[in-house]
Amino acid sequence: MVVSCEEVWREISNYLEGDIDPGLRAKVEGHFGGCQRCSAVLDGTRNIVQLYGDERMLEVPLGFSNRLQRRVEENIVGSRRGFLRWMVPAAAAVLIAGTIEVWRSSLLHRRGTGVPSDMLVVVSTGDKAFHVAGCAFIVDKAHVRTVTAREAEKEGCIPCVHCMKKYLTA
Repeated sequence: MVVSCEEVWREISNYLEGDIDPGLRAKVEGHFGGCQRCSAVLDGTRNIVQLYGDERMLEVPLGFSNRLQRRVEENIVGSRRGFLRWMVPAAAAVLIAGTIEVWRSSLLHRRGTGVPSDMLVVVSTGDKAFHVAGCAFIVDKAHVRTVTAREAEKEGCIPCVHCMKKYLTA
């Protein structure tokens, strides 16, 4: 059975999270091998997820929101082709939401966190966040070390907004 582009788009999130039936996964992977458009959607979605999961603060230039809104409107008016009509605004919304989440997490860190100072956490090379072991958002899983949350914070690390979420609620 062949999988259509629309079916692939509906399952792309489940595919990236590994939460898809093995038979359907094989069909979707076969579709990616023969469909450049769906492969591009997969790459773009993967990039958005990676950017959203990145705890570093992203500074956007002055006027960025106005320019982004104008570009989105131009794309919608100029291109009435299938998924571009919803993909561009969805990508922009995810990027904006990710920036807000990163900003929110940095505010929580500045106010102090509820992470127990003697809790053992994982820090990886090149990462400015500390995590619980096994967190999917660890940057370099091959080069991790275990320290206390106090030591991680002294090194300038902040709690991961995903795995440490329960400690970051106000």
